[in-house]
Amino acid sequence: MERRQFLIGGAAMGCSVAASPFVTPVAMAAAPWDTRLVVIILRGAMDSLDVIQPYGDPALAALRPNLPVGEAGNAFDLNGFYGLNPHFAALKPLYDAGEFGAVQAVSTPYRDKRSHFDGQDILEAGLPDLSGGGLRDGWLNRMLQVVPGIEPEVAYAIGREQMLVLTGDAPSSRWAPDTRLRISPNARALLNVVHHDDPLFRDASADAIAIAEEIALDEAAAAETSDMMADNPMMQAVSTNGQHVKIAEFAATRLRGDTRIASFSLSGWDTHVRQDSAMRTRGKVLSDTILTLKAGLGAAWEKTAVLCLTEFGRTARENGNAGTDHGTGSAMLYAGGALRGGQVIGDWPGLGEGDLYAGRDLLPTRDVRAHAAWVMRGLIGVDKTALEQTIFPGLELGTDSGLVL
Repeated sequence: MERRQFLIGGAAMGCSVAASPFVTPVAMAAAPWDTRLVVIILRGAMDSLDVIQPYGDPALAALRPNLPVGEAGNAFDLNGFYGLNPHFAALKPLYDAGEFGAVQAVSTPYRDKRSHFDGQDILEAGLPDLSGGGLRDGWLNRMLQVVPGIEPEVAYAIGREQMLVLTGDAPSSRWAPDTRLRISPNARALLNVVHHDDPLFRDASADAIAIAEEIALDEAAAAETSDMMADNPMMQAVSTNGQHVKIAEFAATRLRGDTRIASFSLSGWDTHVRQDSAMRTRGKVLSDTILTLKAGLGAAWEKTAVLCLTEFGRTARENGNAGTDHGTGSAMLYAGGALRGGQVIGDWPGLGEGDLYAGRDLLPTRDVRAHAAWVMRGLIGVDKTALEQTIFPGLELGTDSGLVL
């Protein structure tokens, strides 16, 4: 059995690799491009009207009299119409440097039912709806299947949960920040004795030991990343003890090497109650994550695109609990030296009477999949037909978003 087959399938041990006491899938292979793509799923439905506030629309203040917006809420002006929520202040220097931006009034094709589970499934599967049983794989994995020259393990799903966006026939690896694998010399000797007369298990055990040694090297690289970032001035504003920072550090370590795609999620965006307090926490988490990626990637940041996607938006009107409820349109936040930041793009639909979707939500004016697709086309060179028919079935790409430099 080949080591790579053992790593991916784990069939020799009668269980999944992730469940094996000996193996954690970490090894990677090179890809035929030099750019990096990071996809962050913002679970819970991010309120784009709060994060990227359209304070230039006079209807916003009337819809949210008790939520701080615009100048009254100390938002940072971005372009005279949009303002950045002050809890995301650490990202403003990136915006000014052209390394952070947003696309407003976008969504997946999902409409009306507003279920987190269905919305996240559609977002990660990249499908127009839940019909046809297409949830077996995700759009990032399908991209890996159509790009020529891909070798196994080019992508990483980071975190404890199964990421549909990277699930599929193309091999990808997973890692969680609490993963630990140690094989002592005594354990190695025991494995050799137990499996000596069984070539299948003997070779699998040898592979497991080799993987453990690779993990030790990865941990050393991660420690080197932490040391490198400790001297980076931008990390002074980062709370380095959070799990989200560990995840970003690990992603940066891999992406500086052979890894080309990483995906993970940040939860907590379901802001039904005391939204301003929740945004303070979420703003810190997202800012920490993006700044850690930038610091950890070093020179590779200039070749990196970070896309932050959410399942849907929230109601334009505040509710009675100083929060907002499930909505429709939201925003795609993005960062990275490979993208054209310092801007908020998108066809703004307005928040006035008759402008809201179903009389309650921000109206999506473009499919968020189109913006992700244009980034993949510009960053990696993915074929237009593959994007519209295989990676994002039913998508019409439309005009180029112009996000890739």
